[in-house]
Amino acid sequence: MIHTTSEALFAKAKNYIPGGVNSPVRAFKSVGGNPIFIKKAKGAYIYDEDDNQYIELINSWGPMILGHAYAPVEEAVKAAIQHSFSFGAPTRKEVEMAELIIDMVPSIEKVRMVNSGTEATMAAIRVARGFTGRDKIIKFEGCYHGHGDSFLIAAGSGAVTMGVPDSPGVTKGVANDTLTAPFNNLAAVQQLVDANKNQIAALILEPVVGNMGTVLPQEGFLENLRELCTKEGIVLIFDEVMTGFRLAKGGAQERFNIMPDLTTLGKIIGGGMPVGAYGGRKEIMDCVSPQGPVYQAGTLSGNPIAMAAGYAMLTYLNEHPEVYTTLEKTGEKLVSGIREILKKLQLNYQINHIGSMYSLFFTDTPVVDFETAKTSDIPRFGKYFHAMLNRGVYLAPSQYEALFLSTALTDEHIQAILQANEESLREIMS
Repeated sequence: MIHTTSEALFAKAKNYIPGGVNSPVRAFKSVGGNPIFIKKAKGAYIYDEDDNQYIELINSWGPMILGHAYAPVEEAVKAAIQHSFSFGAPTRKEVEMAELIIDMVPSIEKVRMVNSGTEATMAAIRVARGFTGRDKIIKFEGCYHGHGDSFLIAAGSGAVTMGVPDSPGVTKGVANDTLTAPFNNLAAVQQLVDANKNQIAALILEPVVGNMGTVLPQEGFLENLRELCTKEGIVLIFDEVMTGFRLAKGGAQERFNIMPDLTTLGKIIGGGMPVGAYGGRKEIMDCVSPQGPVYQAGTLSGNPIAMAAGYAMLTYLNEHPEVYTTLEKTGEKLVSGIREILKKLQLNYQINHIGSMYSLFFTDTPVVDFETAKTSDIPRFGKYFHAMLNRGVYLAPSQYEALFLSTALTDEHIQAILQANEESLREIMS
């Protein structure tokens, strides 16, 4: 494929934007080469500035569950945009959205709209600290909760060691309040809790991880975390920015039947537009200003255009449960096909899959946490990525990112993706 226009745009962008991109993973650093600049998208396809067409398996990192430019969402945006873009004042649609989210997500009794998943997780941590009067939090290696200071922390040298800053600009003081454990390792969590008795405000995790590739919770892990948090008075936060309304109508918490205390949500509640939310138990959410003392605000929170798009999206998902049946079948068909190809080619690569999320890991080690994810052959994944791109399939440009399916994928699309997989895997084997 020819990418002349994308190459020129990237060269120009590097003069004005750090690294030429507005979010690091877009730079293709982990797969090599230069990023593709996207011009438009519709249904299962995206199109770049050179008019190349790709079947797309990122879906804006999850929210385009009905495919790109879904008609009811488009119509809702067109209708709302006639009345101005922002008011900085309450609107009817915010109330309707809050009511709908509370109806769909099992654990949410009250909800606050914000402008991104990062803002949602930052606020949830602050509220948990305000509610408990404690300072420390526990997060898991490989789980990404946005770029808030509290989350950019690497693990310490031992299970009871404080974290260390993972990025310049994050202070040691912030790092001292962040404890890190391996995902799926309950014993490590228990050790942190025991070593920091009555000091831990919150435990935050992706119930199904999407940011080290797709990693599923092992049997009993979420249940035991819920029990531990209840026993120790720790606020359990599910970051459902990726899994919310995707793995089930009520997200991962519905699928696994685990009730967190707080939940964070992302772009899917805006139909893909910039938006987020956090919500949970009434007694915790009533700590938020102006009801309570924990301050959090935003001029654009509850933006009327984003609310209109999100309300159309969630209403459709709420009224059409067959969406989830379709997604389950699509995921199973695609992943089963890839497994058959791996068997045929005698490749022992690992596939982690749940519903409409999956990852192909270039390792023969079962992937259950960040350490096992890091056994993947990253250079080989980069070759695979470009081989798929050349065959018209656009994947996440990182081994450590989940892939997301949409209802726009047909059997013909799946067959095309499978054919591209077999050809690409054969190519990189030679």
